[in-house]
Amino acid sequence: MREVKEFPAWRVSGFLGLLLLLLTLFWLLWAGAGLFREGELFYLGHLALALLASLLLSAGLFTVQPNEAVALVFLGRYVGSVREEGFHLANPLAQRKRVSLRVHNFTSDKLKVNDAQGNPIEIAAVVVWRVVDTAKALFQVENYQSFVAIQSEAAIRALASRHPYDAEGRSLRGSPEEVAEELKAELEARLQVAGVEVLEARLTHLAYAPEVAQAMLRRQQALAVVAARRLIVEAAVGMVREALEGLEEAGLSLDEERKAAMVNNLMVALVAEAQAQPVVNVGTLYT
Repeated sequence: MREVKEFPAWRVSGFLGLLLLLLTLFWLLWAGAGLFREGELFYLGHLALALLASLLLSAGLFTVQPNEAVALVFLGRYVGSVREEGFHLANPLAQRKRVSLRVHNFTSDKLKVNDAQGNPIEIAAVVVWRVVDTAKALFQVENYQSFVAIQSEAAIRALASRHPYDAEGRSLRGSPEEVAEELKAELEARLQVAGVEVLEARLTHLAYAPEVAQAMLRRQQALAVVAARRLIVEAAVGMVREALEGLEEAGLSLDEERKAAMVNNLMVALVAEAQAQPVVNVGTLYT
């Protein structure tokens, strides 16, 4: 496939073209009046030329709106694009194709795909894009808007299959900014051939598929309970260590058996969910 890149087309001010069109109309009136009065072939030739010139000039006039471009195709060949807004005169025989340079939003449907761990999830994203090369957008893909939609969905599926839904390290749920940057980079690589620039890409929907949602919710709850228990135990161990070190610094020395009993009592008091009930020992530890 031959690569086509955008370049400026030949054009002049449309007001200059309008002035030339008015002159050709006066020429046309003069030739028509002369032919009507005298009926000579001389005026007929001028009439034909004036009519042809006026038709060509009127066909070559066009306007370009803000954030719009017009691509010109002459005899099957791309001859450039006009990006400057305003009134223009260009090749009157060239076909004109208008391309919007405004920012577009594409919101994907909710796609069902398996993540890196094989769990079925639902995912959707929004892609903000615009055309930066009119020649590539028109002549290197069949339909650049449809191309953006299809490639965006393909990139979203590929992204979801490379990362777990929720895990330690990078994940779809735990690293939204990194995932958005990765999606944007992949879309830019895919859409470069169509002359499209990706301004932003971000996930808008992320959830487990309905058939596994309840099981995954229980799994997440269990992991949260385990993490909370681990944190409580680690904090309790630290508090017990500080208590023993404080007793030693105060000059209260305990043998290993009393230390073990004290550690047991403190851990039970700190870790237990129910409120600890103190027991007063009126005897000794060894009786």
